[in-house]
Amino acid sequence: MSVSLLAADGVNVAQNVGFGIIAFGMIFAALCVVTTKNVVHAALWLVIVLGGVAAQYVLAAAEFVAVSQVMVYIGAVMVLFLFGIMLTRAQIGKESGLNNKGWAIGIPIALVLFGLLAYVVLDTYGDATIAEPQLTGANNESTVDIADRVLSPYLAPFFGMTFVLLAAAIGAIVLARKD
Repeated sequence: MSVSLLAADGVNVAQNVGFGIIAFGMIFAALCVVTTKNVVHAALWLVIVLGGVAAQYVLAAAEFVAVSQVMVYIGAVMVLFLFGIMLTRAQIGKESGLNNKGWAIGIPIALVLFGLLAYVVLDTYGDATIAEPQLTGANNESTVDIADRVLSPYLAPFFGMTFVLLAAAIGAIVLARKD
């Protein structure tokens, strides 16, 4: 007896369950980004959100975009965020009184915008389905072949540069925190 991961209408159940789990984790991490009082924790929660985006790209068979997501956003942008956080000499931890006094008005505005966006998407697309992605390029090349051809020459220099940035970040933190 074999177990099929496809539903009767051809929907990949495992892929949809994976999407839901990853999306739930991303939503939770996004809420933590905006509710935490520690700026470093907010940056780390943002890493989880961006990692979830990369995982969603993998589920969509867009491995090249997933690798780009990890390298550009998680690798470079988050290093810059943490670099800036450490150089500000701001208190790192729970601080009170940093929020704008009118922050509560943002909640109903966000809900209205969410409702409007949901209405527009449902009204535009309704029950339309997305076609299966084409996994081959114009020359019958897979995305893996394209990614290997584009990324291979730059992978070693990228990893080398990450160590240089890490050393610079540690040095800057030590210098900035010196009293």
